Amino acid sequence: MLIELLINGEDVASKQGAHFDRKNPMTGEVATTAVAATSAEAEAAAEAAAAAFPDWSAKGPNERRALLLKAADIMAARAGDFIAAMQKETGATTPWAGFNVHLATGMLREAGAMTTQIGGEVIPSDKPGCFAFSVRQPVGVVLGIAPWNAPVILATRAIAMPLACGNTVILKASELCPLTHRLIGEVLREAGFPKGVVNVITNAPKDAGEIVGALIAHPAVKRINFTGSTKVGRIIAETAAKYLKPVLLELGGKAPFVILDDADLDEAVKAAAFGAFMNQGQICMSTERIVVDSKIADDFVAKFAAKAASLPAGDPSGPVVLGSLVSAEAADHIEALIEDAVGKGAKLVTGGKRTGTIMDAAVLDHVTPAMRIYGEESFGPIVTIVRVAGVEEAIKTANDTEYGLSAAIFGRDIARALTVAKRIESGICHINGPTVADEAQMPFGGVKASGYGRFGGKAGIDQFTDLRWITIDTEPGHYPF
Repeated sequence: MLIELLINGEDVASKQGAHFDRKNPMTGEVATTAVAATSAEAEAAAEAAAAAFPDWSAKGPNERRALLLKAADIMAARAGDFIAAMQKETGATTPWAGFNVHLATGMLREAGAMTTQIGGEVIPSDKPGCFAFSVRQPVGVVLGIAPWNAPVILATRAIAMPLACGNTVILKASELCPLTHRLIGEVLREAGFPKGVVNVITNAPKDAGEIVGALIAHPAVKRINFTGSTKVGRIIAETAAKYLKPVLLELGGKAPFVILDDADLDEAVKAAAFGAFMNQGQICMSTERIVVDSKIADDFVAKFAAKAASLPAGDPSGPVVLGSLVSAEAADHIEALIEDAVGKGAKLVTGGKRTGTIMDAAVLDHVTPAMRIYGEESFGPIVTIVRVAGVEEAIKTANDTEYGLSAAIFGRDIARALTVAKRIESGICHINGPTVADEAQMPFGGVKASGYGRFGGKAGIDQFTDLRWITIDTEPGHYPF
């Protein structure tokens, strides 16, 4: 079956007949075949969204809410379709794919709840007889660009709050999971969103730059949000800057997991394993660096290595914790990082075994700044351990990265842990919890090379509306001439 574009509520095949294949990363067989859009077709999606905007933006909040809630119910009912698509396109395990649907439905419901929270305020004016106030209004067409690693969550996040705010949307699907992302468009269409309000574009990998460039340049597109690598995020930000268009960026990460000398090690082990190895470490918030006080490092490493070694890896449709990496190249990258680190003195405590795109959970101890993996985002089932002497060195090491998305601090003295958390350079920080966490109502985003802007809750409203100042003069004006 050919996955077609969704433009103006209709399934659209490419006029040129162009398409591309996405292969199952584990088997190498064709998983899905999708239309490879041209820039003209991308522009048609923008024009459809622009045409739909006046009517959609004029609808009342309860009408928008009802459609978002209906879409959530439909998405939940089609969980099996999403799970099957994620498994064959990205190698995801059943629990991870199921969680994607669970959180994405929550995002639709949270967006629905926010439709009546798009407010303003009355502002006192020094001008006699002037009634001044601020309002938030929808901006127009919002372009959402979503990745493959948490495809249902991140693509839904890219468009749910914009829709709640009264905008129309274009979802630029990932080339690695076109079916998964197209299913979201189907769910919203089935829920009854009017034609043109939701559009989904798929493209061949080689055409990504052209398609994204055409969409950003289109006059109707007023906001862009992108979740993905820092490298691509910089390109998108630079392109949007030429047109003075605001961008929300959620980019790469190198999340530190700081273990203070008074930490509960058993709890730290559980949280670190979850944060490091969920979805094979292919999450922007994944625990990549465990920064542990040297006083307790030996005890922690022994416990943590045993936990990592116990995690089963294999066919993602089976009873495993670790499924397939997204590609053979991703596995090659992890092997290269291990080889470099071991060659420079690190100790591979456990893991590193590979069968195709399946890799066991790996733990590297005694990692130093001389090693590639100290600074590079690994995005795989491997975590590093850096030993430090005391709190100050722990904070310095945690901040010794270009990234700043998520972090975690473990310690029984909550006041001390909170003091440490305040000094960590990250948009998100969890005390006595894993680095991997997300809730639809929370302000989600990073600092430094992890991007800027925030998804979620009222913070999302700020991103996808314009704040306007409006006045009403109720008395005769007095002017100097």
